[in-house]
Amino acid sequence: MLREIQCFARVADRLSFSGAAADLGMSQPAMSQAITRLERAAGVRLFERSARAVRLTAEGRALLPYAEQVLESASAFSAEAARLARPSIHLAYPPLIGSLAARVARRLAARTPPIGVELRVAGRAEASAALAGGEVSAAVLAIPAPAQFVTGARFHVSVDHLAVPAGHPLAARPRVMPQDLAGRTVLAPGGRPWPGLQGRPRAVPGDDFAAALDLVAAGAGLLPAPQLLVRAVRRDDVTFVPLVAGDLRITYGLAWSRERVTPELMALVQAVQDALWTR
Repeated sequence: MLREIQCFARVADRLSFSGAAADLGMSQPAMSQAITRLERAAGVRLFERSARAVRLTAEGRALLPYAEQVLESASAFSAEAARLARPSIHLAYPPLIGSLAARVARRLAARTPPIGVELRVAGRAEASAALAGGEVSAAVLAIPAPAQFVTGARFHVSVDHLAVPAGHPLAARPRVMPQDLAGRTVLAPGGRPWPGLQGRPRAVPGDDFAAALDLVAAGAGLLPAPQLLVRAVRRDDVTFVPLVAGDLRITYGLAWSRERVTPELMALVQAVQDALWTR
């Protein structure tokens, strides 16, 4: 019946049996037979036929929107079935490296056969819990990662700016040195240490640097900021000042459970490595 409904909708669009048949790769007699079967099943005539023209009957016009809905639902069903049948993997990652996660997803979607990637933004604690519970296949975590996970594809994110409130005394400086932070509150997303920086550390739950900028704007502290954040965020209430603090950086790695290794996971590891080399 679905084929007959498709034929009905195409003839209604073209108002031509021969044109509709050509569109669907059918012969004109086969098209006419399909419409006849549908008319018999529905108990109404769908078209007025003459030697010169084909027109929808009143019943045909009334039934056409339902036919289109059936075809749209069938198309959505096929698309969703194809998606579910395709190998997929779930990846948790901190917001800071979202562009890398997107590149990895595109790489896996373009491979043969394609692998679908479900992306999940998560802080360190949430990502670790999801990975341990099997909710995600892998997670990008700051190193060192929890000992129960295997890690690979490590990479570094340089921290070379300091986020300060707009109008702060340090905002006008051409650069900030570690000693300039003495006595000031320094925010630490995820509770990570900032080796070599002076100041009073204040742990910030999670691993979201962009969210920590709200605390900076509110005057709750200063934030050592990775270059990725500086390039991605523009705020009138926050100023980024170059920070001279040596080789200050955050190391991330892809983490996974050794008990849940699959071919799709290994393809993900390779895609992350390739994305890091070609960025």
